[in-house]
Amino acid sequence: MIQTYEEQGGPALGRKHLPLLRKAMKAHGLDGLYAPHEDEWQNEYVPAAFDRLAWLTGFTGSAGAAIVLRDEAAIFVDGRYTLQVRAQVDTKLFEVRDLIDGGPAAYLRERAWRGAKIGYDPKLVSPDSLDRLTAAAKDAGAELIPVTPNPIDAVWADRPPRPAATVVAHQETYAGESAAAKRKRVGEQIAADGADAAVITAPASLAWLFNIRGGDVARSPLPLGEAILYADGRADLFMEPTKVTSDLRAWLGNEVALRKPEDLPAALRDLRGKRVRLDPASASAWYFGELEAGGAQLLRGVDPVTFPRARKNAVEVDGARAAHRRDGAAVSRFLHWLATEGQTGKADEITACKTLETFRADSGALKDLSFDSISGAGPNGAIVHYRVNQKTNRRLARGSLFLIDSGGQYLDGTTDITRTIAIGRPTREMRDRFTRVLKGHIALARVRFPKGTTGHQLDALARMSLWEAGLDYDHGTGHGVGSYLGVHEGPHRIAKAVNAVALEPGMIVSNEPGYYKEGKYGIRIENLQVVTAPEVIAGGERPMLGFETLTLAPIDRSLVLKTLLTKDERAWLNAYHDRVWSEIGAQLDGEEKAWLEEATKPI
Repeated sequence: MIQTYEEQGGPALGRKHLPLLRKAMKAHGLDGLYAPHEDEWQNEYVPAAFDRLAWLTGFTGSAGAAIVLRDEAAIFVDGRYTLQVRAQVDTKLFEVRDLIDGGPAAYLRERAWRGAKIGYDPKLVSPDSLDRLTAAAKDAGAELIPVTPNPIDAVWADRPPRPAATVVAHQETYAGESAAAKRKRVGEQIAADGADAAVITAPASLAWLFNIRGGDVARSPLPLGEAILYADGRADLFMEPTKVTSDLRAWLGNEVALRKPEDLPAALRDLRGKRVRLDPASASAWYFGELEAGGAQLLRGVDPVTFPRARKNAVEVDGARAAHRRDGAAVSRFLHWLATEGQTGKADEITACKTLETFRADSGALKDLSFDSISGAGPNGAIVHYRVNQKTNRRLARGSLFLIDSGGQYLDGTTDITRTIAIGRPTREMRDRFTRVLKGHIALARVRFPKGTTGHQLDALARMSLWEAGLDYDHGTGHGVGSYLGVHEGPHRIAKAVNAVALEPGMIVSNEPGYYKEGKYGIRIENLQVVTAPEVIAGGERPMLGFETLTLAPIDRSLVLKTLLTKDERAWLNAYHDRVWSEIGAQLDGEEKAWLEEATKPI
């Protein structure tokens, strides 16, 4: 359940593996190597067999990169991982740098030298990233060299086996649309965009398009593979034969040709003269190189499956509601446990993780967690993407805060919820910060907005109360969520960073403002919500979209400063808790049900 630093090796990995890599680099005639976190499919959660950055450095975060030169090395992470990276990586071997501000390209400009040959694996780098790195190397007088096979693979002696989980059908009962109808609809869009075909490389897009699910990626039911989708709706699907059953062949039908992964290069070359759409955000530079070498006309554009997948249909939205009612009951049982056993001072972060997972499993419907739970007591809660391990495991001490961010994978939906709970009596400051986070959460839950509004335009609503007190948080406010797919899904999001993607009906997005006091505590309140269809407000002139909250579990009222809430904010909180009781109460009994009734009373 819990990925520990000890299991990954931590700082010792760099001391052990860095010399091996430098030896391999020398054998390839390289002076440096760029090693990103990404795998061939640009997965956020990388299968162990492809987690080269973790092997090299010990860092297990979901975003990062390293550059290894002959006599120095650097690791790049974003603001979520500034504390984690120093705990996992030997900083005497790897200089810690910011992934976003300057990043690897700036490092190459500073540290590469004239004539240096810097290697990269073309299957792991997006074309846009490659362009930036190439320009930086050129500015330094160095040269970027594609290297196959990857030098890391050559010295990775104990590499785990490649994932090979059986691929299964995802029934229309949950998908809400047949795979044939999806292929026809997306194919028509490919034709409308002036293309003959599109190469699909994102595992989530494959899963959605063909109504299939797999188990190749941790915490996400994704199959690894590629597809060529033609404008007429036919498709070639490239997948390891060991993952394919006769049932799957029958499910896919005659218009989908199943082919081996080694057939892909020839199939790309067969697209000579065709106009082929390819997404530079999800497909690596290797695909672009193969298509260009084969004579295809490349049309760069968003993966044509991305938007249809993000706009959940009515069946998927109903499934999300059902999944959240089921998940909400499990979380509510856990919150009752926290209100009793968790208040004794004997419980710890690992016990809490396991207890919550047990409650979810008790439903009989849990397929997996949607990510490794973030279970942070006291100062560990201030580490945004903290992962508990035996070394860092803390007790839930009285007078502290406990933050738990978790989720489940169910056939009918994917959940993600964060709750912050007072252990013992909270301080006035804790309650103030919590209430300001809650005010931001409520603002984003209640907002109405016109068609064309982006998450970027809404982000400030979640931060206003914190800003008024001179406070803020460094992560985004909301990410998209799949339908029994990845817990992090684009293209929409709510964040400070500019994003031109408008929020549309059916899109599911998280609402998770927070506050983190380093070395003391962390606060985050997260619900998932779905964008609702536009309606004209009484007396209004333009149709307005809004959000329906999906997540159903109590918010700790002991942390709320009632005087900081407006009348409308109190009304929202009371109405939310009334809904939690109405939809979850019948699923509980005994002491748990009595506790929930009390926890959802009006403030």
